[in-house]
Amino acid sequence: MFINRQTLLLQWGVCLRHHVPRRVLADVRPASVRPVLHFWLLWSLTDSMNGTMAASSNRITLGPLVAAIDQGTSSTRFLVFNAKTAELLSHHQVEIKQSFPKEGWVEEDPKEILQSVYECMDRTCEKLTQLNIDISNIKAIGVTNQRETTLVWDKETGEPLYNAIVWLDLRTQSTVERLINKTPGKNKNHLKHKTGLPISTYFSAVKLRWLMDNVEKVHEAVLSHRAMFGTVDSWLIWCLTGGKKGGVHCTDVTNASRTMLFNIHTMDWDPELCKYFDIPMEILPKVRSSSEIYGLMKSGPLTGVPISGCLGDQSAALVGQMCFKDGQAKNTYGTGCFLLKNVGTKPVMSDHGLLTTVAYKLGRDKPACYALEGSVAIAGAVVRWLKDNLGIIQTSTELEKLAADVGTSYGCYFVPAFSGLYAPYWEPSARGIICGLTQFTNRSHLAFAALEAVCFQTREILDAMNQDSCIHLSQLQVDGGMTSNRLLMQLQADILCIPVVKPSMPETTALGAAMAAGAAEGVSVWSLNPEDLTEVTSEKFEPQINPEESELRYARWKKAVQRAMNWETTEPVNNGDEETSIFSSVPLGFYILGSMFMLIGAKYIAGQCESE
Repeated sequence: MFINRQTLLLQWGVCLRHHVPRRVLADVRPASVRPVLHFWLLWSLTDSMNGTMAASSNRITLGPLVAAIDQGTSSTRFLVFNAKTAELLSHHQVEIKQSFPKEGWVEEDPKEILQSVYECMDRTCEKLTQLNIDISNIKAIGVTNQRETTLVWDKETGEPLYNAIVWLDLRTQSTVERLINKTPGKNKNHLKHKTGLPISTYFSAVKLRWLMDNVEKVHEAVLSHRAMFGTVDSWLIWCLTGGKKGGVHCTDVTNASRTMLFNIHTMDWDPELCKYFDIPMEILPKVRSSSEIYGLMKSGPLTGVPISGCLGDQSAALVGQMCFKDGQAKNTYGTGCFLLKNVGTKPVMSDHGLLTTVAYKLGRDKPACYALEGSVAIAGAVVRWLKDNLGIIQTSTELEKLAADVGTSYGCYFVPAFSGLYAPYWEPSARGIICGLTQFTNRSHLAFAALEAVCFQTREILDAMNQDSCIHLSQLQVDGGMTSNRLLMQLQADILCIPVVKPSMPETTALGAAMAAGAAEGVSVWSLNPEDLTEVTSEKFEPQINPEESELRYARWKKAVQRAMNWETTEPVNNGDEETSIFSSVPLGFYILGSMFMLIGAKYIAGQCESE
């Protein structure tokens, strides 16, 4: 039996983690015994694999495993964890394409999203098999997903009726303005007492309303009672549990609480809210807790495994960071940036632009816990914009090197309000702005300003959170893809003037979904008791600049934000050929017409003078 080097190294890594106690490895010095230990492991592994032909006898026993589907805005991942140690054993990732049909529109293909899940699942299982880990030990699957992204599909054919409208899409801005204008006092918080949310393009209800009004297939399917609505979690669970052949149409409380159709007090869809948006309740998924068996996998290598955990990505990160106590908080740096603070079993309404959302409900009979949330639309997305739109970097890792080369923005400030401004402003009319430029400014300064922008936006949210809560954070727990950027983490500590704590295992979002799935009744392979939770190792970034400098830079950022406000107020009025008419603006039309008449008059007077 031939053993290639890659397989041998993978096997060695698993053995090293799971067959040698951590305290033993910690005490072994590289210059002395550790090479001998490594040789022994390799020898033992090779001997066990080459000396025994029966595959079953070679498989490594790790105890129960739990998997997680992590479907994000820019990629899909499938990860497998050891339920006893919370260690990540294997994973696979696939990028997701985004399309931008018009300015401010962001869409994704629901079929591509589903296919990416199957691909990640298959490839991860192959990797586990190469590691000689028995995939039959996977006892449950959790789902975590980009929230608010809206889909409608046909329950009879199983086909999507339109692309998924992504959470940061702006096409509903005119709808939102119309809804706000008809509320008493033109109040964007008119529904906040029930939903915890302002009326905004961010949430699912206005996206669903747009689909029903503008897509004929959706309109017809709703009238003929064939339409199903859901966020990404609902679409995946329905497809994975059978689809048109008996798939389970459900969502969990965390995802439901991001639609503006869900009452966070009754913990169910609200008839008055549905009437307000004129959305039939029959198309909505059933709301379940975040930790229970929803259904079984119906195809693929994990057929028969229960799907038993479901959390919106930010709630999953809160669970994965083990923020189970009042006042504990985490900040996730992904496509956007999301700071959540656990406020316990009673919702707290914000007076400073934050959202009140459902944090988790870990069991049908368990109480719901709530969180205050500050949402930033553009964080990691600004890196993608610098790479794809401006071409000033080739890879995301290049951004850190560029910024580190100068160590300052040299007075350049970047407000990436590509989708308006979310918390704490909730201003859809804002647009991106770069200011403070001089002839000295170069791409390195812009790279530094982009990283600072992520940190300043987090500072704004943290300030609002401190104003809403009597418990101020003494440090910030962080996670997400951008936390691999060490310069960003140090900048964040400097701008917040408090330590930033990054876990050594960054996949906390997927971990949270796995924890919910493994703890579900009927699975029960993952204990969420505080004394049983695995202690997480972490790295701490301490502030390195004085508070006065931090405050000066922050004040200039706030000034730049004001420059970005009120850039767009309504969608442009188009004439028949879809081109924007200059006369769609009445003041502009008067100005141009007046100028034309003045020019004609001036020419006429000049002609009269010449004739005389």
